[in-house]
Amino acid sequence: MQLTKGFEQAACIMALLATQEKNSPVPSGVINATLGGSATYLHKIMRKLVVGGLISSVSGNNGGFSLAKDPAEITLLEIYHATEGQVKTFQGLGFFERAFQDFPSLATQGDAAITGAFHEADRRWSDYIGSVTVQDLLWETFKVDQIPLVNWNDLSEGSKR
Repeated sequence: MQLTKGFEQAACIMALLATQEKNSPVPSGVINATLGGSATYLHKIMRKLVVGGLISSVSGNNGGFSLAKDPAEITLLEIYHATEGQVKTFQGLGFFERAFQDFPSLATQGDAAITGAFHEADRRWSDYIGSVTVQDLLWETFKVDQIPLVNWNDLSEGSKR
């Protein structure tokens, strides 16, 4: 399985918002300047996170984005679902049935075997990333019990690099 860059960007946006000072949303321009890349693409990712209920959007001069809930309650699986959809790594295009068409019971069993194997792999992967929160990532990153908060809005372009 290969995740899209959108998932990694979404996870980074979540970490960035989790380290933002409270009651100070981060404008999309600040997020874009911090992450780089296409502003249009990042806007699409942030829209998916809003629709997924992971971040909230405030419009206006002092508007921007903030987490919709505590980082300890947001899992990587939720971010995945918001940006990528359901976990399904195996499409089941019927190659076993085609290859073993002269042996229908083998074709059915082969198809069931490979489908079952990938279904179980998806379940295990989902269980694991469903247990990892944004807070866990921050603890692993900072190696402290209290995550330091910053105001991303006040950082100048030169001081971020």
